[in-house]
Amino acid sequence: MAIALQDLWQHLQRQLFPVLVDEVGELGEKDRLFIEIIALLPLDPLLRQYDWKGIGCPPHARVWLIHAFIAKEVYQFPTREALVDALLARPTLRRLCGWERATEVPSLSTFCRAFAQFATDELPQAIHEALVRRHCGPKLVGHISRDATAIPVPERPVPAAPGAPTPAPVSRKRGRPKRGESRPAPPPTRLQQQPHRSLAENLADLPKTSDSGAKNGAKGHMEYWRGYKLHLDVIDGDIPISAVLTSASVHDSQVAIPLMQISARRVRALYQLMDAAYDAEPIHAFARALGQVPIIEPVQRGDWVPLDPAQRRRFGERSASERVNGRLKDFFGGRTVRVRGSAKVMCHLMFGILAITASSLWQRLC
Repeated sequence: MAIALQDLWQHLQRQLFPVLVDEVGELGEKDRLFIEIIALLPLDPLLRQYDWKGIGCPPHARVWLIHAFIAKEVYQFPTREALVDALLARPTLRRLCGWERATEVPSLSTFCRAFAQFATDELPQAIHEALVRRHCGPKLVGHISRDATAIPVPERPVPAAPGAPTPAPVSRKRGRPKRGESRPAPPPTRLQQQPHRSLAENLADLPKTSDSGAKNGAKGHMEYWRGYKLHLDVIDGDIPISAVLTSASVHDSQVAIPLMQISARRVRALYQLMDAAYDAEPIHAFARALGQVPIIEPVQRGDWVPLDPAQRRRFGERSASERVNGRLKDFFGGRTVRVRGSAKVMCHLMFGILAITASSLWQRLC
């Protein structure tokens, strides 16, 4: 991985950047970052499905639209309207995306239709998976840091669908059962079922509609929001390798095992680092079954045992997930979600995660 990236880095620095400066003029810091990101993305194999089939009017090049959506997050344009205006007014950005003249830039409706298509096809997720497999798959990962972050959106919570009527609870006295009294076992929880199900089954079981969420903030106060929650796995070097979007009300622990299943298909890791929200025996056991060591901040229960000094020092690496969440929100579109529906929200966030992943890979060479 390092050799391939080093060769590409030297090609960009020694050959591509000088040519681009002669062609489009002086490049700014974000221009160079944008070029580095799109140069690293494996787009060609994944965009063949959008090739013109010879029927109807030829569509606009999807690769250029992908470049534009990534530019929206890199240059921090809050809306697609602002993106189109920038493409029309800024020749350097327009030419970096692929359009020579302003008349060649597609209309706003074309951008909207393409975005909806990418969201339905989960194209950004496929590009991210290919990028991680190519550059992180061959190496052994030290730590996987796991965390979730709130994603507020301007979307009303979806009312719960009416289900089957709940049977009336059986009335019984409180406390321990009497001698000889038998009580039915409670149904298994989602967390207890997940280790025995496939990844597709676990992902299908997670709620993905917009609703209300609450969590204890960094300052000890409860934070409330309406929308979704993004769950991330991040490896050393602040490289996100897996992402799952759920309803805001889903507890962090409900997504730990699906994330482990996704990450295990992409990288080989030694340690799983999680905070106290993930302290549950099924999560510990599943990580050990993968041949990894779970280091989870223990909840202060009756049998509470703190992390030993060596575990505590290694647990400090978990800040990688918090840094990635902060970068996504502050610099790559995590606070400017203007779409509705889980598929489009995930598509919007994944363009930012793609930019973070590629830029973090480049930083390993700097």
